[in-house]
Amino acid sequence: MAENTYKSNTFRKTDRKGKKKNGTNPLSFFTDPRLVIASGFFLQASGLFLMVACISYLFTGKADMSLLVNSGQEGAILEAAREAENWLGYVGAWVSHHFIYNGFGISAFLVPPLLFLLGFKLAFKRSLVRLFPATVFVVFMGLWLCLLLGYITFTHEGPASWSYLGGRIGYYLAGISHGLLGWGTFMLLALSLFIFIIFFFNVTSIPVFQPANPKPMGHEALAVEDDVKITPAYTDEKDNWPSQVMPVTEEKPAEESGPENVPAAEVNLMVEKKQPVRNDTKEPKETREPDFIIEERTETDKVAEQLVEDQGVYDPTLELKNYKFPPLELLNEYDNARVQVTQEELNQNKDKIVATLTNFKIGITSIKATIGPTVTLYEIVPDAGIKISRIKNLEDDIALSLSALGIRIIAPIPGKGTIGIEVPNKNREMVSIRSVLATQAFQKTDKELPVALGKTISNEVFVIDLAKMPHLLVAGATGQGKSVGLNVILTSLLYKRHPATLKFVLVDPKKVEMSLFSKIERHYLAKLPNSEEAIITDTRKVVHTLNSLCIEMENRYEILKDAGARNLREYNAKFVARKLNPKDGHRFLPYIVLVIDELADLMMTAGKEVETPIARLAQLARAIGIHLVVATQRPSVNVITGVIKANFPARLSFRVTSKVDSRTILDTGGADQLVGMGDMLLSSGSDIIRLQCPFVDTAEIERICEYIGAQRGYDSAYLLPEFEDEDSGPAAVDLAERDALFEEAARLIVMHQQGSTSLIQRKLKLGYNRAGRLIDQLEAAGIVGPFEGSKAREVLIKDETSLEQLLNSLREKHG
Repeated sequence: MAENTYKSNTFRKTDRKGKKKNGTNPLSFFTDPRLVIASGFFLQASGLFLMVACISYLFTGKADMSLLVNSGQEGAILEAAREAENWLGYVGAWVSHHFIYNGFGISAFLVPPLLFLLGFKLAFKRSLVRLFPATVFVVFMGLWLCLLLGYITFTHEGPASWSYLGGRIGYYLAGISHGLLGWGTFMLLALSLFIFIIFFFNVTSIPVFQPANPKPMGHEALAVEDDVKITPAYTDEKDNWPSQVMPVTEEKPAEESGPENVPAAEVNLMVEKKQPVRNDTKEPKETREPDFIIEERTETDKVAEQLVEDQGVYDPTLELKNYKFPPLELLNEYDNARVQVTQEELNQNKDKIVATLTNFKIGITSIKATIGPTVTLYEIVPDAGIKISRIKNLEDDIALSLSALGIRIIAPIPGKGTIGIEVPNKNREMVSIRSVLATQAFQKTDKELPVALGKTISNEVFVIDLAKMPHLLVAGATGQGKSVGLNVILTSLLYKRHPATLKFVLVDPKKVEMSLFSKIERHYLAKLPNSEEAIITDTRKVVHTLNSLCIEMENRYEILKDAGARNLREYNAKFVARKLNPKDGHRFLPYIVLVIDELADLMMTAGKEVETPIARLAQLARAIGIHLVVATQRPSVNVITGVIKANFPARLSFRVTSKVDSRTILDTGGADQLVGMGDMLLSSGSDIIRLQCPFVDTAEIERICEYIGAQRGYDSAYLLPEFEDEDSGPAAVDLAERDALFEEAARLIVMHQQGSTSLIQRKLKLGYNRAGRLIDQLEAAGIVGPFEGSKAREVLIKDETSLEQLLNSLREKHG
């Protein structure tokens, strides 16, 4: 096999004659990213220079004109440069003179902003405004102003101090136009301006001559009578349907009636509230008809709009309006964190990989290296006819030749058509939590629950949205970084979410891992009523908490159903817009993140009592903002059961001890080949990504919690619904001391056939404790059945007649 060459972390095989297969493309220089960025900054600097020079010309142009006229003589340029009064010297005077006086006049001021915008686009790969419309605007307005001012100068008798405003080009254009049109030049200017405005600003109608109160016709009449709006259900550029709200009447011109210019008289829109309205005229199949949706503005919407106008939108953070997020200065900064992989190390690994493959008669076309914080990825392209499985089976042989632990082969790399060999670096990079949280990828994210999991193999910060995952299963052997990973998740959320919008339920069977977070109890933590500690360590209380979260989940679904919202984001948006009345039981709902540090211990001690509520939450809790992060150091099948595994599509694995454990957590091998200390694999769907978890020290967590805990918090932690253990049995209830709302609650339960505490709480506008006492009294009276965990109680009375007989007997017996 021919000897491989190495250049810029890329190794390519030469042909047998020692010549390169492909020549260098001479045009590749113009696509060089460095040239593009340099051109961008050059254009920005040119735009600023030209703008300053043109502004200075307004004040110094007359004084510099004589210098510019005489500068053509020998030695006159240096003399003129010393006497130039332009703020940017002789060059500024010369450029502004030719742009304004000999060019476009005052229209030249439109050129510098366009140059700056183009340069900004090239340098930073983002646009401040859309460049094509901006260019069209500059070209038209430049020529239009040039002609207008030039024509005014042309028709003015005698010299004027403002004659330069149209420029020499404007003066020549004005002479041509005056010779062809005379005073009609003004009509040409006015007409061209109107046409430009119509097309540039997409003007489709001019309702100037309509009467003040026209008689409504067709659907316009419907909109007036029923207080509804007719809005297009989509915007189609092909059919040229406008995106703005526009009433549709039978008096519209034919071209606005539909995609095929159907006459207005033939348009028949069947109008029904909340139903789509379609054009009944037959049209070709490829032509798409516009749909119209009738959006009715209810009385609630009107009241909400008035409240928002008077008081503004509801601010859930108002109670802690002075809360300050922890600064990055609380986190450690490591000066020597970045460790470079040497060229020598790259060459040695390349040669060993090539030699190993050559020994097994596997030829490669090229090899390329991508250096990451923990490992370096060598991408190889095998010769034609080489089976991928042959390279995959050489994993142990390559590890032996490199004398390295943790070799992982990706065959093939998804979407690239290459085979990847991950080789651990001799010197690993320290990825600190501060270096990750300080990046723009995290600071500027718009994700609901952003978590900076770490750096990818290409040194990019990887940020996930826990709200979309929606749950995360974490596994890893002891000492491989699992607890640090949980701290990273919690820290990321603390740096981005206000206490009003996020609550944590922390389960720590080991009793020491999460104790530091007790200082933020009144800000971020949630707990059971009458519970002394917010960090849950007792197994029995864990079971109670999980079932309490199931009750919270059901209560939230009831609230969302009443509000007509499909998920927590829609519900909170309605509440913030004041479309939901707090007197009806509505309130702002924060996200709840349940973090369990060690699932294996809970499964050993509680088993199904833990598995069932976790499975229910994982299946149903996504839409109402309850998300789970469950970690275990023993990812065996009796801990991560099939029921739990099926409901956790996103899984994060640190190094595990065996291939069986790797397949249990990830459904594939690889986690047993990791090198530890935060090296991890994230499986989300069919993709597996290798990441280096950032390091956060215990002292950093303590400083963050002390900073938050020192600020004003809520009166107590966020209280979860009360849960009654069925083993404890119902408390003794004296029906002679029935609640004043007992009979009303009984009728409500029988009418809805739902024995739910939350139903009584919402409909009768009661607190949870009083509603719970009413349920106990209803159970003692035989109206509802016994407690059934997180399910609603069975209603034993099926009709109101039987209920009235029971209530009469209770009155006779107990008064």
